[in-house]
Amino acid sequence: MRGLGALIKRNTKLFFKDKGMFFTSLVTPLVLLVLYGTFLSNVYEDTFRGALEAAGATAPDELIGGCVGGELTSSLLAVCCVTVAFCSNLLMVQDKVNGTRKDLTISPVSKGTLALGYYISTMVSTLLISYVATGVCLLYIAKVGWYLTTEDVLRLLLDVFLLVLFGTALSSIINMFLTSQGQMSAVGTIVSAGYGFICGAYMPISQFSDGLQKVISFLPGTYGTSMLRNHVLRGTFEEMESQGFPSQVVEAIKDAVDCNLYFFDEKVGLNTMYLIMAGTAAGLIALYVLLNVVRSGKQR
Repeated sequence: MRGLGALIKRNTKLFFKDKGMFFTSLVTPLVLLVLYGTFLSNVYEDTFRGALEAAGATAPDELIGGCVGGELTSSLLAVCCVTVAFCSNLLMVQDKVNGTRKDLTISPVSKGTLALGYYISTMVSTLLISYVATGVCLLYIAKVGWYLTTEDVLRLLLDVFLLVLFGTALSSIINMFLTSQGQMSAVGTIVSAGYGFICGAYMPISQFSDGLQKVISFLPGTYGTSMLRNHVLRGTFEEMESQGFPSQVVEAIKDAVDCNLYFFDEKVGLNTMYLIMAGTAAGLIALYVLLNVVRSGKQR
């Protein structure tokens, strides 16, 4: 345990010492918030207003703002918890590029401990940045329309934690096969551009074709996005119902923004989503450690 603690401390200090890596990770969610607020807020607002008009209902601007702010926040956090993990985890690749990994592998520390050291330090860095982003998002929601309770905020923080566990494990498995700066840049670009689409952050999954929806329903990140949306929009939907909105209208909006997810026409409950995310994260962590041990054994 002492060796693991030393590795975590060493990796975390190096991450925050590398100003380029740290500020890139920190600025990413802030830039996304500006871009989302600038380009997607109008799209989301039109979507909500269109859904209400089709049902013959209207809503005050603050309620619409709460819907838009909740969807923007959930989309941003769903992407950042994974993409920031890839930025924070670059130290693993850098150690291989500059030869530091060889020095660490000949030390009296097991390969599994070395792998966990990278994972936990990356998780700590990513979690810190993700919680900062969450705080900024909550300030944005407070400005456009606040309908959250203390329980909603706590559940939102738990969702972010689970997504960071998942994103860190995913980035750890992928990054362990990278051996150059060019590969790091390529993977980072692909993940940043593509993950938001397949997890339903950029465009609700309900707007995809039926076949694509069924394919995406097998991806755990989809359920992470839905968890965030359910908790950040719960108060907004409750306010709609208290203002007399028909339950069919509220359910239709939940379907449209992926608060309700379906696995082959079977609705997936929130508890099931938690099990999927927690189980996937645990499985990926175990796979990551196992791959490190196996690969290190073959290199002897």
